Amino acid sequence: MKAAVYYENGSPDVFRYEEVPDPQVHPKGIVIRVEAVSIEGGDTLNRLRGALATKPHIVGYQAAGEVVEVGAEVTNFKVGQKVVTTGAFGSHAELRAVAARSAWAVPDGMDLKVAACVPIPFGTAHECLFEFGRMQKGEVVLVQAGASGVGIAAIQLAARAGASMVLATASSDERLEKLKPLGLTHGINYDRDDVASEVMRLTGNKGADVIVDPVGGAVLQSSINSLAYRGRVSMVGAAGREPMKVDVSTMMGGNRSLSGVFLGAEIGTDRVYNLIQGLIEDVAKGELKVILDRQFKLSEAAAAHRFIESRQAVGRVLLVP
Repeated sequence: MKAAVYYENGSPDVFRYEEVPDPQVHPKGIVIRVEAVSIEGGDTLNRLRGALATKPHIVGYQAAGEVVEVGAEVTNFKVGQKVVTTGAFGSHAELRAVAARSAWAVPDGMDLKVAACVPIPFGTAHECLFEFGRMQKGEVVLVQAGASGVGIAAIQLAARAGASMVLATASSDERLEKLKPLGLTHGINYDRDDVASEVMRLTGNKGADVIVDPVGGAVLQSSINSLAYRGRVSMVGAAGREPMKVDVSTMMGGNRSLSGVFLGAEIGTDRVYNLIQGLIEDVAKGELKVILDRQFKLSEAAAAHRFIESRQAVGRVLLVP
């Protein structure tokens, strides 16, 4: 099979488009023919500095396609079925082997390019808001990096759950404008405005009850400074690629809390597996939306990663074999 591989960490230029051995099916797994790869933020971070579990290494968490082989112990999937898969690596390829527990059925008629974008971003956003953020109807929600995959999912989920106000940050007014149809109440241009000051202005100095922060670094401090009394921050990423140096002194006096969130730690549980299947079905029914920014050929993985790192995208960037 063909795959986008690399032999060392670094910039997008480390990618090579090469022939590599086909993956082997595990007795408890499946092999899919990949039809769409959703590039996740973690994919770019892993390419930059993550461990190379294989050499050459095929990066990538998330891909959808058709089942072409089923392990001897698998009973819930069959050859020819459409599925979306997750895994620690291996999405940037024509074929992918995963555990059956890391695959979800795609409803009939659902676009695989859309399905490829659901499990990790929507599952992560849901965990940040509800499992760890404990969001309730009528609360104010702030979503950092609103134009990201997690951000777009969180805006919709918060609005659907009855948030009194959904705030989000992005690098331009143009990107924020594209988020308004998803349920955004007010956008904050972080290149122009101080985020915490704007949150306080928009909320009458109350602050945000729940904050989803997939950026970390210096942005995490703005999240902490934006909290309401008893507010909760769900920190779920390091997209800012900066050290996590923050002052948490204001959290104690305001009975505020900060939770680290990692979907992978619980993705194999019945609770999260079923949650993700439900989110896929909600997207298939049109109750939630996936925003596709653009797609690249698998052979253009370097260009796709460069585009993501330019922070121009609004929504998902795909690779198509």
